[in-house]
Amino acid sequence: MLKISKKVITAKFIPHLSRGKRGPKCSVGLWRIVRAILYRLKTGMQWRQLPMRSLFGRNLIVWNTVYYYFQKWCKDGSWYRLWVAVLEHNKSMLNLSSIALDGSHTIAKRGGQAVAYQGRKKAKTSNMLFLTDKNGLPLACSKPVSGNHNDLFEIEKMMLIIIQTLEDAKVNYKDLFMNADAGFDCKKLRDLCFKLDIIPNFDFNKRNSSNQDYHRYAFDNKLYTERFAVERTNAWLDGFKNLIIRYETNAKHWLGLHYLAFATIILRKKTKFIIKL
Repeated sequence: MLKISKKVITAKFIPHLSRGKRGPKCSVGLWRIVRAILYRLKTGMQWRQLPMRSLFGRNLIVWNTVYYYFQKWCKDGSWYRLWVAVLEHNKSMLNLSSIALDGSHTIAKRGGQAVAYQGRKKAKTSNMLFLTDKNGLPLACSKPVSGNHNDLFEIEKMMLIIIQTLEDAKVNYKDLFMNADAGFDCKKLRDLCFKLDIIPNFDFNKRNSSNQDYHRYAFDNKLYTERFAVERTNAWLDGFKNLIIRYETNAKHWLGLHYLAFATIILRKKTKFIIKL
């Protein structure tokens, strides 16, 4: 059974989720709906397999109702608003002495939007970029793109999406040191970072024949070791079984699950509530 405080869900989640002003109201508290969505995010089970009696007791509803609210909140941007609000409210937790940028390919079993075959994984995948603080706490992510693209696909557009999240959450990114591996070593990304007043500390890609003037850029090996905190982020995300393999065919649903996972990670660190199965 999922153990999570009703008080936490009511105070931290519900205020940022849209509620219809017209039509019939939900027969159960919205906090129970959110708890059921969190349960699925944690366990990775299918919607129709949710233990409705355990989650809702005598107030039996069908699993379709939980899915209805989930997809509704994905569509109207509620999960994004939740994440931005949680990030803004908990800025004091962040360690911004450095930040890290990394990409992630996730196998997509059912296909859908932003999915394509990726040779290295030998499967259809989706790709997303994640930005974290020095300790691995998530800051922002890009939208999902098809897995047949590398991490630099539309990198300027993706970076601006990430920066917009930081601006919405009122997180100051000016003059921050940003670590990234050699896969992000390209002139247009470095130039964009300088334009945004972000200091790039990217490993050099020796195979990049179009960028051989390495002497133009500074690189701090000791600072670069902090990049591996992003692996801690990946480990935290792997704790949400629904994110290990993508079964969502709708890209907004996949993105919404990440926003919910980000908010849960921060709130778990802040309020010390525990998700147990």
